[in-house]
Amino acid sequence: MHGLGNDFVVVDAREHAVALDAAAVRALADRRRGVGCDQLIVLEPSAEADLFMRIYNADGQEAQACGNATRCVAKLTHAQEGVIETVAGRLPWRAEGDDIEVDMGPVRTAWHEIPLAREGPDTARVDLSVGPLNGPACCNVGNPHATFLVLDADAVDLGSLGPLAERHPLFPEGANIGIVEVRSPSELRLRVWERGAGVTQACGSGACAALTAAHRRGFAERRATVHLDGGPLLITWREADHHVLMRGPTAHVFSGMIDLDELSLERA
Repeated sequence: MHGLGNDFVVVDAREHAVALDAAAVRALADRRRGVGCDQLIVLEPSAEADLFMRIYNADGQEAQACGNATRCVAKLTHAQEGVIETVAGRLPWRAEGDDIEVDMGPVRTAWHEIPLAREGPDTARVDLSVGPLNGPACCNVGNPHATFLVLDADAVDLGSLGPLAERHPLFPEGANIGIVEVRSPSELRLRVWERGAGVTQACGSGACAALTAAHRRGFAERRATVHLDGGPLLITWREADHHVLMRGPTAHVFSGMIDLDELSLERA
């Protein structure tokens, strides 16, 4: 499945558990020798929600949240609304026509919640420079984000600067890196380097972080369309409870089976 080109292998392990180590995840995510994806999603039973969604980045490391994957999994349930449990918490969702809207929960902006390696006076403009990029707004939308506001998002060499920023000592758990161009108070252009996955066509939590960053800096309203390489997402940051909502399309590409034992032999 994919959400605006942010693609996922979704494994249904609700009835039969599937053992996947980091090497197996990397092999499945490999675009030449596996299936190929940005993230691997494993569906598990949940006592508190409709299901539990476990998320692995393409590098084999487990992630806390993924907005586009949440929308894809919600679509698979064929329901009109529901709740998906993740490591980052319970995410309510509802169908809006052909789109899925997910409540990603409150945006966390305290330095220790992101987390940052050191306390700073204002996480809306952090003292950090990576090449020509400087002063990102940092937050946590289920996972850590650093969002740089620039005049031209497409002019930034994200492939080179992204990994440097992701692994900066300021981010003890790494960070997703967003490059945002404010086109108007209700229109943003975003490119994303995802932690553990690299440059992706879209990033749902990154789009949420982009809107909150632009709003905190006084450049955007609380509701805006965020244009990613794969297409637009509608993001709303509610004032009452600071929850951020993400709305957009999903697509099912194909279903199939793969022999993990054969994949293990291929890995070896």
